[in-house]
Amino acid sequence: MALTLAKNQSISLEKTAGSDLKNITLGLGWDPAKPSGFFSKILSGGSQDIDLDASCIVLDADKKPVDLVWFRALQSTNGAIKHSGDNRTGEGDGDDESITVDLRKLPPLVNYLVFTVNAFTGQNFEKIENATCRILDSASGKELARFNLSEKGKHTGIVMAYLSRSDSGWNFTTLGEATNGRTADDLVALAIQALRT
Repeated sequence: MALTLAKNQSISLEKTAGSDLKNITLGLGWDPAKPSGFFSKILSGGSQDIDLDASCIVLDADKKPVDLVWFRALQSTNGAIKHSGDNRTGEGDGDDESITVDLRKLPPLVNYLVFTVNAFTGQNFEKIENATCRILDSASGKELARFNLSEKGKHTGIVMAYLSRSDSGWNFTTLGEATNGRTADDLVALAIQALRT
């Protein structure tokens, strides 16, 4: 049974996986909020598509950006981090977007991987429901932990969570910091700030 983490909780991925972890996947899933009330359903024509974008901001030990993986650059410079591609609707079950990381191929200078989500079309999180990020052992498909992004509001982005390198391996920490920004570029400074608080 996977752990459901609260905001600002941290786990050791190796201990949680119970094995030598080589590849992890961060999956992001969401649904468009369904209009409530008879007239709102008629006026909106049903639920609207929501274009959320998962991204990975790569930082060094000094928390300086060294790479960015997002819908405009679907893999890191050395190929260790890969994005599944842009999902513009949120329809269907399971993960709508995912980012896979080969932990063995990450350069030694990489100390943090910060995962963010933002609404490229500018829709806010009042129009989104069932938003969840989860981390999996890519080899086995085993879900190691999940974090519900349930906070409603006018924000258009969230600094979801980050991986940090330690002597004993990689740790996964949830953040859930609400932000504003349409692209991962807009969230880099906010992600760095979230790590420093």
